[in-house]
Amino acid sequence: MNFPGRRTTERQHVLHLISFGYLHLGDGCPPLADRVEDVRERLRDPAAARGILDLDGRDPRVQDIVARTPGAQELLANLLAYAELPSGPRRIAIGCAGGRHRSGGLVELLAATLRARGRQVEVEHRHIHLPRVLRP
Repeated sequence: MNFPGRRTTERQHVLHLISFGYLHLGDGCPPLADRVEDVRERLRDPAAARGILDLDGRDPRVQDIVARTPGAQELLANLLAYAELPSGPRRIAIGCAGGRHRSGGLVELLAATLRARGRQVEVEHRHIHLPRVLRP
């Protein structure tokens, strides 16, 4: 039954995608989300690859390198399937060491695919603008 002023489609909520860097978290707690994906051990760090050190995950060159990292396509497919569950998550957070390359690139790739499928997506990059973190 339709009611005036009510939406009739089921998936009207906006999916909020967050990239962040664990090394920038003062308290060590990742952002609140329905799913938090830690890619530090799962995907190798592409930061030194082909001169992308000063770029971030919003750059297509970084996205391409991240997408070709072993394990990235499987992770993206899993995240897409999760994002399209009938009850659907509202927030997905992806974290890497500094929040510049892997997590930023994955969030941008995921957002582009979901938007192409008609989903409303908001992207928040918490640490992408910060300088690269070097461990002591």
